Amino acid sequence: MQFTRLGRSGLTVSRLCLGCMSYGDTSKGWHGDWLLDEDAARPFFAQALEAGINFFDTANIYSGGTSEEITGKLLRQMARRDEIVVATKAFGVWRNAPNCGGLSRKALFQAIDDSLARLGMDHVDLFQIHRWDDHTPIEETMEALHDIVKAGKARHIGASSMYAWQFARAQEVARANGWTRFISMQNQLNLLYREEEREMLPLCGAEGVGVIPWSPLARGRLARPWGQATVRSETDGVGRALYKDEDTADRAIIATLEQLANARGEAMASLGLAWHFTRSQVVAPIIGATKPHHIKDAVRALDIALSADEVSALEAPYRPKWPTGMGMPIPAMDKVSVL
Repeated sequence: MQFTRLGRSGLTVSRLCLGCMSYGDTSKGWHGDWLLDEDAARPFFAQALEAGINFFDTANIYSGGTSEEITGKLLRQMARRDEIVVATKAFGVWRNAPNCGGLSRKALFQAIDDSLARLGMDHVDLFQIHRWDDHTPIEETMEALHDIVKAGKARHIGASSMYAWQFARAQEVARANGWTRFISMQNQLNLLYREEEREMLPLCGAEGVGVIPWSPLARGRLARPWGQATVRSETDGVGRALYKDEDTADRAIIATLEQLANARGEAMASLGLAWHFTRSQVVAPIIGATKPHHIKDAVRALDIALSADEVSALEAPYRPKWPTGMGMPIPAMDKVSVL
């Protein structure tokens, strides 16, 4: 396994991060029939740790919090806490009631305490805001995050999908007030969605922020030939919203990736992940694993060097897209209905 620092921090992470959204109680989730319960998830944590992965990402809203419960329990059983990096996120609504979501001071302090209880840990290494909150002043959010770090509940803070101007504003508010700044940006980046290359990646590079892309294989679309269905592709409404089945540019990219994989004798997933490491800002793509070969193919990507011609061929069919993946709205307080 290869390791590096996350942004300009001293935090050492593996070049792959295991995303734990795939693990949870299906009765409490909104992710479809492809979720794995604790027993089914156990081998993937073992495989990841055996491969040298020390970086694990979850969120408070994944499967009603059960993703955090499974992640915390299995990591406590299998790993040394001082060697692993545990990340979680807050923002999403956990109950349809006032203050139960968003990035207010009250919501963030409740969210971190709830996450730590579910994880069975006294701190997380990376506490991330899952999205931007239009209803809370960024000064309130950044000061609350700073206080959470100073209280010892989180070692570092990170952000997720938002516009570059929003991220820059948040960082400047923290800098101006002497508060803790973000060390990471978790955003959507893959061969089918490269809009982050316009402003966010250059901003992160200039500011020394590590990029940890979510959906690096476009919800599995870059891991299989065009039109090949899986349980997830058939039930994943989020994936269908992010990637359109009729997109001819996407189809051409996937076809090129398939041809290159066949020519090289590699898995499509390995090459799709290897492309990320041609971007200097990328620290660790967040991979999902529900089958044994998923982690194997991901680890293989670390040893693949794409030539300039191969990168050009993979990128040539791309056409600009409208920004996506920044949704997950929080309703204004006067629009919340209490159940």
